Amino acid sequence: MEWAPAYLLLGAVVGYFAGLLGIGGGLILVPVLTFIFNAQHFPPDRILHLALGTTMAAIVFTSIASLRTHHAHGAVNWQVVRHISPGIILGTLTGATLVNALSSKVLSVIFVTFIFYAATQMLLRISPKPSRSLPGRLGMFGAGSLIGLISSFVAIGGGLLSVPFLSFCNVRLQHAIGTAAAIGFPIALTGTIGYIANGMAQPQPLPEYSLGYVYPPALAWIVLASMVTAPLGARTTHVMQTSTLRKIFVALLYFLGIKMLMEFF
Repeated sequence: MEWAPAYLLLGAVVGYFAGLLGIGGGLILVPVLTFIFNAQHFPPDRILHLALGTTMAAIVFTSIASLRTHHAHGAVNWQVVRHISPGIILGTLTGATLVNALSSKVLSVIFVTFIFYAATQMLLRISPKPSRSLPGRLGMFGAGSLIGLISSFVAIGGGLLSVPFLSFCNVRLQHAIGTAAAIGFPIALTGTIGYIANGMAQPQPLPEYSLGYVYPPALAWIVLASMVTAPLGARTTHVMQTSTLRKIFVALLYFLGIKMLMEFF
């Protein structure tokens, strides 16, 4: 319970920015959880694994809320979801299994590389130009496998990868965002199952109350706080300019990425 305020504050910040900018919270959750877990003296070589698994579990809850909202507005292309989900499931499970074999230092390099990519993409507003149509089932399976693999490595709902892919394939932006939100659910659910199973199978002792690589005490407080602040962030989007807050968020990502590397090296 002594760490509950830290988890509540983290969940509140993540939820607010998720509602404000329409992005998942994994890019903030993972590095901050590594700092908190380190302060709690969790096993050093499993800290990042626990942060990734707990973040994946948190995204299960946020993706459900996002999915329902976009479906209500008719912005989900369910045919795309059906065709891409088999690849998503395979790629995500494969990624969660590979993560178990890597050290926290290797994972930190992979994660920080992605966090710098995501921050730069947001800062420069980089987006692919629509230049082709959606591929066939085999192509969708391949794309889903790659999106799932990367998403499980860095504990994101896949929106940072799915939206550019769908936009590149001439899917209207509104539908690309809504469909990516729907894709986020199988990513998060499959990733959570993978992190739990692989965490329970590895011989090294994990912290008390852990469920594989998911830490429920942190998960509960984070989800509770984010559910309260996400609507506040969404309302802020409609009453003020978000460009300054976006820049603050990008600066925070760069800071967390650099600090994360310093912590591990």
